[in-house]
Amino acid sequence: MCRDFMSTSGASSIAQKAGVAALGLGYAGGEVISTMVKAFRERRDFLFKSFGELEGLKISEPQGAFYLFIDFSSYYGIEVEGFGKIENSESLCRYFLDNAQVALVLGDASGDDSCIRISYAASLTTLEAAFERIKKALISLGPAVSV
Repeated sequence: MCRDFMSTSGASSIAQKAGVAALGLGYAGGEVISTMVKAFRERRDFLFKSFGELEGLKISEPQGAFYLFIDFSSYYGIEVEGFGKIENSESLCRYFLDNAQVALVLGDASGDDSCIRISYAASLTTLEAAFERIKKALISLGPAVSV
């Protein structure tokens, strides 16, 4: 027998209480929120500047997200010995996971396979180390392909 099910979703009770508490902090969010915003801005600025200095990448500065969406497509088409061909965001993310021990999000999941999403919701120290490993992995690929 087949039944139709209707499902709905909404904010959980704990999220609702957190929202009420946040509203009570006032427009600026208080000192705690200000400190958090400053930390995220510092992380964003570090990654934006660092990736912006790498050859072959296209990047836009995020205005409200906690991640960068970087176009790595100039590295697509490169054949890597022992790995295979970098064909898309999935294979490049797998390459970074295997060779830099950094997990990234496929651009395809956000609608643009030429890009990879890099979250900066981690400590600055962690992001600095991850950037250096990604940079080293990119250098080992050789120069980006001219598009």
